[in-house]
Amino acid sequence: MFRYLSTRVLYTLPVIWLVVSIVFFLIHLVPGDPVLQMLGENAPASDVQATRHAYGLDAPIHVQYIRYWEGVLHGNLGPSLRFNQSVTSLIAERYPFTLQLTLAALFVAIVLSIPAGIRSARRRDHWDDRTLSVVSLFGLSFPNFALGPILILLVSIKLGWLPVSGAGSFAHLILPAITMGSALAAILTRMVRTSMLEELGQDYIRTARAKGLPERVVVYRHALRNAMVPVLTVLGLQFGALLTGTIVTETIFSWPGIGRLTIQAIGNRDYYLVQGCILAIGLTYIAVNFLTDLMYSIANPRIRQ
Repeated sequence: MFRYLSTRVLYTLPVIWLVVSIVFFLIHLVPGDPVLQMLGENAPASDVQATRHAYGLDAPIHVQYIRYWEGVLHGNLGPSLRFNQSVTSLIAERYPFTLQLTLAALFVAIVLSIPAGIRSARRRDHWDDRTLSVVSLFGLSFPNFALGPILILLVSIKLGWLPVSGAGSFAHLILPAITMGSALAAILTRMVRTSMLEELGQDYIRTARAKGLPERVVVYRHALRNAMVPVLTVLGLQFGALLTGTIVTETIFSWPGIGRLTIQAIGNRDYYLVQGCILAIGLTYIAVNFLTDLMYSIANPRIRQ
């Protein structure tokens, strides 16, 4: 099992290298000079040249690329051209907010989807199954950039129940988590329903019922545990989608996470900061896939063999 997980991590490392490399070269092709944005268009040429040299931007692009990866291997992601701080400290400051929002959205999705999926599977083709199908379709068709402003207008501005934007308390977390978690909840509801229908038709479920086990034990202890393997796969994949989805949601709600920091870095042509944010998101995705593989063995012990 350890060899299998180690191999998975090694296979993912080239993907991280490729993504960061593409971002590195593409952002250098974007028009605009970050040094002129820092100093202003009327800055003396000597100051501009000195600043470029201080940040290593006067070197050829392949030299900058090699220097960047040398810094990464030593834990130094370089300086931010805009915030006058190290990229590592900026990411360490913003990363907990993004992780908090992503986990909250994941919690919302799980709390909504698993009971709804089980209910829909047990009540197949009944009115509640059809109702949940319609609600799931509605959740899938509503993007974050549309749902977020609607929640702000309705819940925050009209009703005054929750803060409009920012961070600092649990109340600030509710609307962004619902915005991100609703679409994932719709996906997971359909997945849980499909998996549960397949498991409830298996022979071991009929045997468990014939032995007189309570329906609650049959559904939640036997069927749900085996049905969770494909659901865990979707959760692992969608966690990466949640990380990228924070870019939109954090911008809408002014949430101080990595997603909003990435947008600011792109707008400022902050090369080192963009690369650092992409690297942090990529490493998180590797860690989530690693944990997903571990969860497989917990949900289904046969995988350990």
